[in-house]
Amino acid sequence: MSGKVIEKISTVTTVFFLISFCLLYSEKNDSGQEPQYGGVFRIKLFSDHFEGELDPIKSGSSIFLSEQLYDGLVRLDKNFNVIPSLASYWEISPDGKKYTFHLRRGVLFHHGGELTSEDVKYSLERILKKENSSPHYQYFLSRVEGAEAFREGKAEQVSGFSAKDKYTFEILWIKPYVSALYLMSMHFCKILPKDRPLEMGDKFFLDPSGTGPFAFEYWLRDTRLDIVGVRLKRNEGYFIGMPYLEAVEFCPLYNRDHFFWGEIDAMPLVSPSLIGSKYKILEDGSINTAFLGISCHIPPFDRPEIRKAVSLGIDKEKIIRQLNEPQYLFQAVNNYIPPRLQGFFPDRHDTTDLKHARQILDQQNVQFPVLLFFVQLPKSDYKYSIFKCLRNQLNVLGIKVRLRYFETFQEIKNNEKPYLVYIEKKMNFPDPEDIIRTLFFSQSVFNSFGYSSPELDQLLRGAELERSWTKRIELFQRIEQILRSEVPAVPLFNKQNRMVMQPYIKGVEEPALGFYYLEVWKIWIDK
Repeated sequence: MSGKVIEKISTVTTVFFLISFCLLYSEKNDSGQEPQYGGVFRIKLFSDHFEGELDPIKSGSSIFLSEQLYDGLVRLDKNFNVIPSLASYWEISPDGKKYTFHLRRGVLFHHGGELTSEDVKYSLERILKKENSSPHYQYFLSRVEGAEAFREGKAEQVSGFSAKDKYTFEILWIKPYVSALYLMSMHFCKILPKDRPLEMGDKFFLDPSGTGPFAFEYWLRDTRLDIVGVRLKRNEGYFIGMPYLEAVEFCPLYNRDHFFWGEIDAMPLVSPSLIGSKYKILEDGSINTAFLGISCHIPPFDRPEIRKAVSLGIDKEKIIRQLNEPQYLFQAVNNYIPPRLQGFFPDRHDTTDLKHARQILDQQNVQFPVLLFFVQLPKSDYKYSIFKCLRNQLNVLGIKVRLRYFETFQEIKNNEKPYLVYIEKKMNFPDPEDIIRTLFFSQSVFNSFGYSSPELDQLLRGAELERSWTKRIELFQRIEQILRSEVPAVPLFNKQNRMVMQPYIKGVEEPALGFYYLEVWKIWIDK
């Protein structure tokens, strides 16, 4: 292809992105009313515990708060399309290895500093630094030129991250990476101002500065002065346009009474009595699959036949029927790769067969010790209900379990006796790789099952390089077949979130990846 043709394609692509961006953010609100400025939006999400972690690269960080405080180079729209954010447009080299992002000029951080490509370089290198303890480094380590040398302290910077000039940033991938833009849209790829964290250290995140639609204002505290939430104020200079709301207050301790009395505006649908009332009920499109993981590397679970027996002994529909959780919509699944993704279809077969499960265990002559059943903190009635349901079903198979809560995956990996683990995997971007690499790749820090399959690893590496979506889907379909055969974990159900909002809350769009990605800057209040 000639240089002139490439130049024309690049220009057309740039214009397309700019037109799409302008159209996206010039849409009228769904009610046809004129949006009003002002008001405070108070919200509780699906946890009763406030982490208070505002560093987007940490595992305990709040996705919801990161989405309000910071921006990335790109973002996803409600249809999973990649659209511009801090980068106004980008170019991809013909070999697929070089991505060049052209930054918006004049974008300001909350403290007044202007966004530059050095901020982008610094923010992405933070993910790879060992001392920052970010679990997300694995997404870049084997893919970006110079990432491994930087992480091991053999280089002062990542050679594949380049600030070409003040407003141009470049990524050099070792091999073509078809999901690169999806990765750059993830919540941990937010951009921070380089100078402030270097000067303030960890204190920066007590009063952080980003480019997002809302800026940190102050912590919410209880009567004992413990931090229980946060208040964010409107960023009047937001580059997309000034948010309608004056402020956002986020606190997990808000409750149903606060909502009934109109003291808060949005919370999970905690009571079925709210359905059909004056309140708005919203359901998101989150892809959140729950698994019962099995310690594949420890006898007797090192035998696929035993793991298959466990799978046959689980009645997923019965678990769902026993869960009294109106804030969630549950759907039993047999797929490892969510069937909502392109090229994958739901398996509706009943996979419960107690008779067959017992036959397998009798033939294998298995004697189980009491197993630890790991569930991730924080504790909740919902998680305990799932544990009780699974405990009763496993008991029928002669498997007795004891509940153990965990905080880090290393706590599970340190266990030398056979165990089970309940895991929920929320997809961060709509690509099969996000779930397969995270949970089932042998080198993943999130692989808490001790599962290792050279064939799966090889197929995954091939999928990373494959630039044809059709062939790429075929590779992941083969991975699905391997997982069904080897059963490192039992898919249980998909869980979608349900929220209730006051009738005067306008401009809400149900996020495709869940309410944690709620675009609050579009919301306005009409009382």
